[in-house]
Amino acid sequence: MKSDTRKRARGRLDERLQALQPIDRFRAPPKGWVRALRDALGMTGAQLGTRIGVRPQTIESIEKSEAAGTIQLNTLRRAAEALDCTLVYALVPNSSLEAVVEARARKIATRELQRVAHTMRLEAQGTDYADSESRIQAYIRDRLSERDLWNEV
Repeated sequence: MKSDTRKRARGRLDERLQALQPIDRFRAPPKGWVRALRDALGMTGAQLGTRIGVRPQTIESIEKSEAAGTIQLNTLRRAAEALDCTLVYALVPNSSLEAVVEARARKIATRELQRVAHTMRLEAQGTDYADSESRIQAYIRDRLSERDLWNEV
């Protein structure tokens, strides 16, 4: 996938994910969604168990594992269906995808240029800090591909 194609794809994903912001709106209730919905519907654990096809003790286990964050998605999906709900699953970036890529590129470029500047200072050939922003931009443009950003160094 070419760089400009990836950039457009990031933009489209950012637009779709914008509807999920702020993420606090989707924070699970303290005892989890299954328990909150079951209680709100006036359904007992035994009744939900019957709908899913498990024992009431299993419902208690499901609710505890959801609250603890250890529930499996397929189990949560089954519970959602039994509650006449749709499980919505999404990974929502903390900032725009474009901002994540730019920040990572800047971090790598800054680190690499600092290494060069340090070596040059040791050789009494220090560089001028005044144009560091233009050097960072040039390094990103000329030396980094998007694939290089995610290699741990």
